[in-house]
Amino acid sequence: MPGVFCRVLGPVRVTVDGADAPAELLWRKHVALLVYLARSPRRSRTREHLTGLLWSDRDERQARHSLSEALRVLRRALGDEQVVADVDQVRLAPDAVMLDCDRFVELCERRDWTTAAALVDGDFLEGLAIPEASDFENWLAGERARWRAQVLEALLQGVAAALARGDSASAARVGLRAVALDRTSEPAARAAMRALTLGGDRAGALRVADELARALHETLGAAVSDETARLVARVRDTRIGRRVVAAPPTARPRPPLVSRGVELATLTTAWQRARGGRGQVVIVEGEPGEGKTRLIEELVAQARLDDATVATARAVPADQQTEWSTLSGLLAGGLGDAPGLAGVSPEALAGLGALDADVRARFRGAGPAAPAGEALQAAVGAVAAERPLLIALDDVQWSDAATLAVLPALARDTTARPVLLLLGVSRGSSQSEGLDELRARLSRDLEGAVVRVGRFDGAALGELVRWALPRYATDEAERLTRRVERDTGGLPLLAVAMLEAVAAGFVPAPDAPAWPSPTRTLVDSLPGDLPPTIIGAVCRRYRALSENAQHVLAAAAALAERVDSGPLALATGLARAPLERALDALEWERWLVADARGYVFTAPIERAVLLQEMITPGQARRYRANASA
Repeated sequence: MPGVFCRVLGPVRVTVDGADAPAELLWRKHVALLVYLARSPRRSRTREHLTGLLWSDRDERQARHSLSEALRVLRRALGDEQVVADVDQVRLAPDAVMLDCDRFVELCERRDWTTAAALVDGDFLEGLAIPEASDFENWLAGERARWRAQVLEALLQGVAAALARGDSASAARVGLRAVALDRTSEPAARAAMRALTLGGDRAGALRVADELARALHETLGAAVSDETARLVARVRDTRIGRRVVAAPPTARPRPPLVSRGVELATLTTAWQRARGGRGQVVIVEGEPGEGKTRLIEELVAQARLDDATVATARAVPADQQTEWSTLSGLLAGGLGDAPGLAGVSPEALAGLGALDADVRARFRGAGPAAPAGEALQAAVGAVAAERPLLIALDDVQWSDAATLAVLPALARDTTARPVLLLLGVSRGSSQSEGLDELRARLSRDLEGAVVRVGRFDGAALGELVRWALPRYATDEAERLTRRVERDTGGLPLLAVAMLEAVAAGFVPAPDAPAWPSPTRTLVDSLPGDLPPTIIGAVCRRYRALSENAQHVLAAAAALAERVDSGPLALATGLARAPLERALDALEWERWLVADARGYVFTAPIERAVLLQEMITPGQARRYRANASA
């Protein structure tokens, strides 16, 4: 029996044994008859029903003759035994034809949204019309409405599934297909906007918003909902300490978040529970270079698009010398201008104002200052009463002792509030009593989890190789995967740097030594400890930057652990616009991480490599002299 497959979720396509069906089977009424029978109860209809459905514009004799001719075409394509016709009934055998919509339903029932979404190429029987057959047109309109609703739901679930594994590029592609299916669907537009924004295409997200507003106005005479308007406002918000990182116009796509689906799902679940009013604490542990910061950034970026308040800070070793420096970072990083802060007592506002000039200016004359720890707890309570709150502290092990000491009390006070306390900790670093207490209480009276990231195995590295070098044949990709594993020890930071360099033309030396040993980390490594392949990859990435971006990155390396845009402007002599473009590129390429207090190297080892290999001592002195002038 020929294998007949009919694609109906989009422009119709029929194949027989994998080849295109005969042209006569694709005639409008022939394919309409085939699909209609396949969608009918028991795949059976009376002759009278079928002639009235498709040939009501002809007399009875002509209509019955046309039906007989159509059945002859179906038998020729499907086989005589697959199309059974007697005096009154016409029936397809159960296995006569396979429809993609039946497969679609099976996949949705299994919640395999990604595969189900891949089947969709448009509306049901898109492009097919038989105006002279009004009953068929009515049936077709009903089927299109039914399948459009089911398909939209699957596509939206597909977007969510892709975002859950950190694949914003795939999510954006699926989201745009949902928008194309229904230009007036706000859930589809919001899903596409989120995915595009998380992938760095803020301009694309805003185009979707504009097209939705136009379609709603032209088709329904309506405006976008408040929920959509709030999302658009968040997409537009790009302040320093930015809500969302935007890709520069000429930027390359960011590497996918491979091998972190389980970890990201844990963070996402904790955030959803927190939004529901059950306070959560999540500690993300990992060696430098293992992707701890990237994982935290994925959740922060998603949360910034929710109706929520996000406060972020990243600590550096120098912060340990200044009491409440991390709290100051949180105030500058979103807590200080959060909705609801005005509801805090005057004493608490005064306590916060002592640490943040903007808070002090907004609430001038608030009164005697409460202790900073009490003020923090009061502020978190008031802000969380307004809307859910995500507090993200990365490299928290470098925080000042006062902030670390107050974290357990803060976690205790928010157990029944919509607050997620997300802490990034470098594994193996010296710990504090506050962090140790939080870990111990996570198994007792605090909800949450400890998430441990690690090095990539061969499968994850292979996925990265396929992303970076899709043109490679299987054997070439496998050889490169083994080489990357050998040279980088599976550290994600080094693996990505090496693959991006190879994709740009870098050829690793054939006899380079392997690194690192199982016990070696980037914390205890100097540039001289890295193999030449890795040093060469870092230098190649640097040379691939624009001249201004190289200039800014060199100045950042020479100046300090954390440096603001003001000193960078003085050090480089760049005007504001080119400086900001360079910083955007460096943040997108993950050389630098930004918070409200300035820019920090994502990987201090890369800063050390640049200072050793690419920046002369004289250049470093000139940058420092210019910045202090």
